[in-house]
This record gives sequence, C-alpha cells and structure tokens, in this order.
Amino acid sequence: MKIIMLGAPGAGKGTQAKKIAAKYGIPHISTGDIFRANIKNGTELGKKAKTYMDQGLLVPDELVVDLVVDRVSQDDCTKGYVLDGFPRTIPQAEALDKALEAKGQKMDYAIDVDVPDENIVKRMGGRRACVGCGATYHLVYAAPKKDGICDVCGGELILRDDDKPETVEKRLHVYHDQTQPLIDYYTKAGILKSVDGTVDMEDVFGTIVSILGE
Repeated sequence: MKIIMLGAPGAGKGTQAKKIAAKYGIPHISTGDIFRANIKNGTELGKKAKTYMDQGLLVPDELVVDLVVDRVSQDDCTKGYVLDGFPRTIPQAEALDKALEAKGQKMDYAIDVDVPDENIVKRMGGRRACVGCGATYHLVYAAPKKDGICDVCGGELILRDDDKPETVEKRLHVYHDQTQPLIDYYTKAGILKSVDGTVDMEDVFGTIVSILGE
C-alpha cells in the first residue's frame, strides 16, 4: 500500500502515519524528519531547509522531490510506505506521479486528516521539543514526567520557532494556499479519503483502518 497523508500542520497526520506504518509493516517516510536530521547534522541541505522552516515557509520542490523519490526506491519500500509531509504542492504531486509511473507504480490512497485552523493553533502551542535529543512532547496529550525536562535525556524542553502561534498561523495560510489544492487533485484521481481529525487519536486511527482494511 502506497499512502499519502494530507492535513494541515498539527492535524495529527504524523501520529497517524506512524500508527499505519506499525500496523501494516511499511516505512513511515516523513520529510520533516529528514529535514530535521539534516539540520541537526549541519548539512548544506539542512541549512537551506532551516531558513525556510524557521519562517514557516515551505521548502522548495527541488530540495524535496529527488530526496523522496530516492527514498521510496529503497528495498524496504517494496511492500509500500506512508508519505508524511510530501507532496505539499500540485507540482510535487505531479512529479511524484510521474516518477512512480516510470516504475509502473502509483499511489493507492491519499488520507486527509481534517481539523479546523483554530484547533490547530491551540494544539501546536502545546508542543515541546528537547534541545538535547529532539524528543517531542505535548503539554496536554503527551506531557513529560517533569515539567520542562525531557524524560529521555534530561534536556530542556522548548517551544520550537515553527510551533509559535504567529508562525503556525503563517504556516496555515501557506497550507491553504499551496497544499489544500491537493485535496481536489487526489479527489479527481479517485484515491482521496477524508477523516475527522478532531476526535480521539484512536478513533481517527480506527476510521483509517476501516478504509485501508485489516
């Protein structure tokens, strides 16, 4: 199964992507994780990506498309994969379709985790990340055992620049402008499935499993 996760930043698509990957035994491929790893390691790509991410802007297509296509060509993706955070624009979606078509493949599902903007601003304001190991928490949904301290390494927990309300609102504006058209794109392709992302995380996952099958 080749699955694309859609939804605004903070809609919970990453959490659902991980759960899908674990249940069906396929890789969870997050461009955000790839970018963060590159940023942490100080690579050239990481430096470029960071300048965009810190402003709440999307990383340009040319930095992303080749990276993702290379990743889904690896051996662990033969049974399928879950793409999380890509494609974000129509040109990226078209580039992905073209690359897959060249391999005689196509995407099977595009799952949209639908959450209103106001819910997202509240959710993301509660996120915290460890400055040491990068572990992530949420003050409401996944709080650390000790306030402001990482359970894993004891590092300080901070509100990342890209989770601050003003950046989140900018990211949502960018999302609606550039990524929302993908809903129409995948509806026309006949593979879009929309789920209510405002309900409990397990209920969202239950709906997704009913779509994908046991």
